[in-house]
Amino acid sequence: MKRIRLLVSYDGTDYCGWQIQPNGITIEEILNEKLKKLTGEDIHVIGASRTDSGVHALGNVAVFDTDSPIPPERMAYALNQKLPADIVIVKSEEVPPDWHPRYQEQISKTYEYHIYNAQIPDPLKRRYSTFVSFPLDVGKMQDGAAYLEGEHDFASFCNIRTNAENTVRRIDRIEIEKEDRDITIRVTGNGFLYNMVRIIAGTLIRVGRGFYTPEKVKEILEAEERTEAGVTAPPEGLTLVKIEYGMSAG
Repeated sequence: MKRIRLLVSYDGTDYCGWQIQPNGITIEEILNEKLKKLTGEDIHVIGASRTDSGVHALGNVAVFDTDSPIPPERMAYALNQKLPADIVIVKSEEVPPDWHPRYQEQISKTYEYHIYNAQIPDPLKRRYSTFVSFPLDVGKMQDGAAYLEGEHDFASFCNIRTNAENTVRRIDRIEIEKEDRDITIRVTGNGFLYNMVRIIAGTLIRVGRGFYTPEKVKEILEAEERTEAGVTAPPEGLTLVKIEYGMSAG
């Protein structure tokens, strides 16, 4: 028995998130189904990040155990022959049998939230960005985002349905860039709460529109109350870009 690690990229538009659930098709369900067809084994993948319905990924990580004779590094190629076009295994490799994608030390995740800021929507952007027709002040958004860097209690930026007992997280950096009509909010940290990045994006959009001052972000953070923050931005703008593990984490 060996443990295989997969680097998984997907367009989440037509899926009800990563985790298996009764009300729709998920990424995890498809991977399990195709791996079973490939190996003949009852496979259950373990994912690093349980992305929500409609959210995309360039670099989610998953593992599974198998006795298949397929070489670990060839598993990506073999599995891609069976997967739908909107799910791709970028890389596959063998890891130690106790390696777990969610419980490794020295982990960081990077998400990007994409906004298309123009008067008229672009149909070619609709699957991978959120359309905002009102002008956004990126400078003010950057000033507001700076208050979120560091280790804080992010209770104000967490869906009230979360089951997390501890809402303290560390954000290493937030970068906001604008190129023509495209605005990207890039957030890197050691972990994220349920809907955290989308609530941060919704709050910073309000800063950009002038509804909140940049200093308001600090007040929202310190309030530790979800109702103080902005709306949860739509899922299509969010992409899990990468998950990085330290040297001791594999």
